[in-house]
Amino acid sequence: MSKPKQAGGRPRDSRVDHAIAAAVRSLLAEQSYATLTVDAVAARAEISKAAIYRRYATKQEMIFAVLLHDLDEAPPADTGSLRGDITELVTRISDQLAQSAAGVMAGLLADIHADSALAVRFTDSYLAVERSVITTLLDRAVARGELPHRPDPALVHALLLGPLFAWQIMLDEDPTRTTVLAEAVARSATDALTAGALSARTS
Repeated sequence: MSKPKQAGGRPRDSRVDHAIAAAVRSLLAEQSYATLTVDAVAARAEISKAAIYRRYATKQEMIFAVLLHDLDEAPPADTGSLRGDITELVTRISDQLAQSAAGVMAGLLADIHADSALAVRFTDSYLAVERSVITTLLDRAVARGELPHRPDPALVHALLLGPLFAWQIMLDEDPTRTTVLAEAVARSATDALTAGALSARTS
């Protein structure tokens, strides 16, 4: 996971970032998502709450950044093909999801959707980063000639995330098998996208 951004001020201390991440993971291994607090994270990390709030506005953003991705998330390296790029991205997402319990993700998403202001913050920040990564992968495919034009990144986003979140949260399946699922998702998504491109070329 790359370090979250900080707007101006002193350079970020990576030791604090690592301490926060370690504290969040260890506490979530001991207790539920609902009972985890910023105070507990600060105490476990042996830092001040202010140090956390300089990085994250809410508990939810802190947990999301530690377990999934922060605002510096970058696209996977160019593999030379749409299938390869999507496989790299979906594998990374599945690996991130596998590191957290289903109850943690369910609680986090419930909090986000229950608070309209928090939902807007996530849409305008973290989801925007995810869509940007997907857009980069699609633009590469267009540049290679694999796709005639860029598909709707929002639809591709749903196509990639849907099976992974269903596996992890709704079905609560074995997280160690997410690699197999990721490969299947990448294959089916690529087939769907290139089939659409083929139709566009021949219509």
